[in-house]
Amino acid sequence: MSNLSLTVVITRKDDRYVAQCLEVDVSSFGDTHDEAPAMITEALQLWFEEEPVLDHLPRPVVTTVDVNIPGYSASQ
Repeated sequence: MSNLSLTVVITRKDDRYVAQCLEVDVSSFGDTHDEAPAMITEALQLWFEEEPVLDHLPRPVVTTVDVNIPGYSASQ
């Protein structure tokens, strides 16, 4: 058994932290920022028990974009 490195984004939604894997459609959540990675790891392990591991998973490109929003000031 070997490890597979996956990209996970953690965001805050209300009083929880949502963890989303970008290579496969799996997400989970935790009550703390530290709990979210543990929960998504468990969810991914369960997901891969049912789904085959592909030889090549698409690697996401993470970037930022600037959006002009009328009335918004970055100093708010």
